[in-house]
Amino acid sequence: MYVAIWEFWHSKSWSYRFIRILVLATLGWWVISWSGMLVKAEIRWESEWPKTDFSQTAVDLNEIMSGGPPKDGIPAIDDPKFVSSEDADGWLDAREPVIVIQYQGHARAYPLQILIYHEIVNDTFRGLPISVTFCPLCNASIVFDRRVNGKLLDFGTTGKLRKSDLVMYDRQTESWWQQFIGACIVGEYMGTKLKEVPSQIVAYEDFKKAYPSGEILSKETGYRRSYGRNPYRGYDRIGDQPFLFTDPVDKRLPAMERVLGVIRKGRSRIYPYSELKERGVINDEFAGLPLVIIHDRSVLSVLDAGTIASSRLIPAANGFDRRIDDRVLNFELSGDNVIDRETGTQWNGLGQAVAGPLKGKHLIGIDAGAHFAFAWLAFRPDSEIYKGK
Repeated sequence: MYVAIWEFWHSKSWSYRFIRILVLATLGWWVISWSGMLVKAEIRWESEWPKTDFSQTAVDLNEIMSGGPPKDGIPAIDDPKFVSSEDADGWLDAREPVIVIQYQGHARAYPLQILIYHEIVNDTFRGLPISVTFCPLCNASIVFDRRVNGKLLDFGTTGKLRKSDLVMYDRQTESWWQQFIGACIVGEYMGTKLKEVPSQIVAYEDFKKAYPSGEILSKETGYRRSYGRNPYRGYDRIGDQPFLFTDPVDKRLPAMERVLGVIRKGRSRIYPYSELKERGVINDEFAGLPLVIIHDRSVLSVLDAGTIASSRLIPAANGFDRRIDDRVLNFELSGDNVIDRETGTQWNGLGQAVAGPLKGKHLIGIDAGAHFAFAWLAFRPDSEIYKGK
């Protein structure tokens, strides 16, 4: 539903423009009535969610708004099926972005062209129960271990947003969880945080090259959706403002600037993609951790053109611990390749050594994620911003 609202608001049709004028004319009345609406917010949520324990809340319920869809109106995928690259080649563009999970020497890819319509995939990968999540409005792809206090949870969509970010719920207690920080904000599990599982965003062809036998989430989801089409056309224009975001926008960066955020020992630092695009590789040390941010190759934006395959290319970046066998490596670009200065080994965007003396070695992924700046700074306003050296 918030997809439809977005397209309506940006339509150039004169009839839609007239309707928008009427909408704006009612805003004065809406502001006057706002205080009364706030009082009723908690009552409204309780009537819609009778199983949720609203006596336990970590946030002001008035910060939560309806995004349009009802509970599970954006359906999570609960029985995911996977295909080989031979099958996926027929419908996935080589440069389309996929969320990659690497675990016990194996890997799975979850195309964003599917996640954009479902936002959550409840899966079990080699015995690890995970929820793969994607919030298009925040450009936030985050993977969680879905075990909490010895119990296995599975997640769905509430249809609600807070700070423009997906609010999930677990089907076992119907507690509400903030996707961006993985924390329960309402209900029985209030104050509990999900453990993040390291993941990377890379182009499909790069995943396929790194893992020829890797599995790809199938389009056979049980739902009829226009996979490959972008329902958020034009959303990621850097000069625009975020949708359904009512907080003040942090002025340190453009709201829609993509950033790679890193969390370490209670601190956070973000690396703007504008810096990454210029440098390709950033060697840094943060909270005692020597790390490297690698912008290996570009991917297609899933929030640009009407079809993802015809969208513009944007940077893709991932972060890794740059120590191998207790040795700190320094990385640089050599032509189109990423190499380390110490051995001349070539590395890919998944942290794999693909040629040279260290071939076969693998950098350890760090707690990092690629998001829009407005979202990261809304949830972590004390973040440091990397300025370059």
